[in-house]
Amino acid sequence: MNYPWLGFLVFAVATPFEMSEDNHNDVQITCGELSVHVKWKVDKSMTGNPARLFLGSCLASHFSNRSNEGAVADFYYGLDDCGFRRMATWKYLVYENKLNYRPLPKPHPPSFSYPVRCMYDRPKGWTPTFQSSSAGFIQGHGELAFHMAILNYNFSGPAESNVFPLGSFVPIWAGVNQQAHQPLLLLLEECVASTTFEIYPDTLTYPLITNKGCLVDGKKSFSKFLPRYHSSSIILHLQAFRFALGQEVFIHCKLIAWDPDNLNEAKKACNYNKATGEWELLDDPFQSSLCQCCDSACQGRGKRDTDSAPQGLVLKSVLGPLTFTEVSP
Repeated sequence: MNYPWLGFLVFAVATPFEMSEDNHNDVQITCGELSVHVKWKVDKSMTGNPARLFLGSCLASHFSNRSNEGAVADFYYGLDDCGFRRMATWKYLVYENKLNYRPLPKPHPPSFSYPVRCMYDRPKGWTPTFQSSSAGFIQGHGELAFHMAILNYNFSGPAESNVFPLGSFVPIWAGVNQQAHQPLLLLLEECVASTTFEIYPDTLTYPLITNKGCLVDGKKSFSKFLPRYHSSSIILHLQAFRFALGQEVFIHCKLIAWDPDNLNEAKKACNYNKATGEWELLDDPFQSSLCQCCDSACQGRGKRDTDSAPQGLVLKSVLGPLTFTEVSP
């Protein structure tokens, strides 16, 4: 059976939002309908080089350093700029980014960081729009748009509830819009569950996918990757688990768009076959030897590391909140 809508998930909202403000100490955040204004009263120690002040990937739109007012950096940008992370929860549309002061260039960490979040009520009746993928062969380069969603039980659209009984299945769909790109294969390199939207060093997590694409949760449940209908999308059929039972759960994943002809131990999607006790490669069972490392350490070939690939091939995404409950008697 084909599901022609399993192509791209497009967040397109026409309903206007009210202006909102978030003021805290020296940072003032004003969220508009499609844009944000961040006014940052910069500490004197950071004023020597304004080019080291960032909102995500964007420099300050305006910087002033007057003796009577102190230093102020203003950022005026659209919510589609600066690398804002966009997430749809069951009640809200959320855009997140960070203010950073980087005295030294990457990979050195920022010495100051402050979260920027614009949160809007989800318009009544709003659901993500599914579109079928184009059948043509497209080449070229450009930015990629990654998306995730929870589907209903028959995969005909988005789920109507975020509550799942223990043992039931949660169809998690991920896709990449590969317009202006050569054909790409979407992979889930890593996924963990947690009870928080952000993961900190002491955050308790539950591993789902580890070791460069190994669905480890499938060894103790019936979770599995379903057969693909497009290379640019993937469905994780996740069985509801006991971790954080009754609490809000967030699914954190690292998505990768990869060359479908260059699978290796570090770029793969592997299911665990309970009947045979062996790992199987989703996209080509004849290459299942790439999954043999799932019970040890998958290193890959080291020639084309995705982390050094052009920006846009990798995305860290958060899905939720979900709630898993005991089965009613």
